Amino acid sequence: MNIQMTRLYEAAEALKNLHSQAEVARALNVSAQVINNWEARGISKAGLINAQTVLGCSASWLESGVGPMSLTTIEPANVSGSMRVEQADRDNTNFVHIKKVKLRLSAGVTGFQADPEFDDGGTIPLDPRWIAKHKFVPSKLIAIKVKGESMEPSLHEGDIVIINTEDQKPVDGVVFAVNYEGEAVVKRLSRDIGEWWLTSDNADQRKYHRKMCRNGECIIIGRVVRREGDKI
Repeated sequence: MNIQMTRLYEAAEALKNLHSQAEVARALNVSAQVINNWEARGISKAGLINAQTVLGCSASWLESGVGPMSLTTIEPANVSGSMRVEQADRDNTNFVHIKKVKLRLSAGVTGFQADPEFDDGGTIPLDPRWIAKHKFVPSKLIAIKVKGESMEPSLHEGDIVIINTEDQKPVDGVVFAVNYEGEAVVKRLSRDIGEWWLTSDNADQRKYHRKMCRNGECIIIGRVVRREGDKI
């Protein structure tokens, strides 16, 4: 049996008092064949997120065995000191709550630390179906607040953006969070004359001119995958 399924059965029994394959399948609303496939090949990403939502266990723990079993104490596996994904209410399994954080960066250093942002509840609730649709890993998602007016009208100051730290491959025309000389910035990447550039959406390009993104001065933190804001 795949080790991920061993962990799944352990969590199902410990957290939901489920003792058989049939009980687990019913709880997760999947067929016995799906369970058999997982036992042979491992749990799909959508299955990991579904199990996290239904059982209250950590998808990261199910996948890798790293960290605690319980969802309420998930630590991301590869980002030291960064956000935790947890449910604000242990009885509420309808949403995955992403911690809002402030990034602490160092110029030229890959990786980051994140301090909790406690205003407005301190978390962003996301529908697990949306997460599963895009095949995101919750422990790789962080939420930060947009600063300044450089990305208007696409992003406004105070907007919250969700960043997928697992996706750091530069793509022309896509918005990323970037460590630029030790400062966390949200910019659109552009490819021109054989170089990558950080560009702003603001029409005032004299004030918000593009900056070259190369070497250790410009390190991608992750791709912006969602915006939460009040302005339309």
